[in-house]
Amino acid sequence: MKWKAFFSSLSKECQFKPPATESEIVAVKDTLEIELPRRLAQLYNETNGVYGDYGISFIWSTEQTIRENVFCRNTHQQSDVNSLLFFVDAGNGDLFGYLIENGRIQSEDIYIWNHENGSRRVVAVSLEEFVEGWIMGELSV
Repeated sequence: MKWKAFFSSLSKECQFKPPATESEIVAVKDTLEIELPRRLAQLYNETNGVYGDYGISFIWSTEQTIRENVFCRNTHQQSDVNSLLFFVDAGNGDLFGYLIENGRIQSEDIYIWNHENGSRRVVAVSLEEFVEGWIMGELSV
């Protein structure tokens, strides 16, 4: 998958950062104690974050991924928020991420976590489906 081309085919407003370095990817793994899902790691190898006009995030940088996940884990210690690896926000406080089960991400499913009640539900079965639905405005939050 060529991620930058995929994003650009969906929206001309996509802006890309330089690829994540190996040390930035290792920092995510080490700090959050989780192996990145294969497709997210591939995306970071092409671009360390994808943004749109007006500062909208389509995919956080590795640095923001670390910062936001550490914040959530520290803020919601008694919540099941610790069983998710977030990689972008919905702009309303809700977050998108992968489910962590038995210390691993075992599925490509993308979940939305509701910040008001802590519920979560699957919104896409792959990163590609999520990206397309999110950029095209087809995902409901």
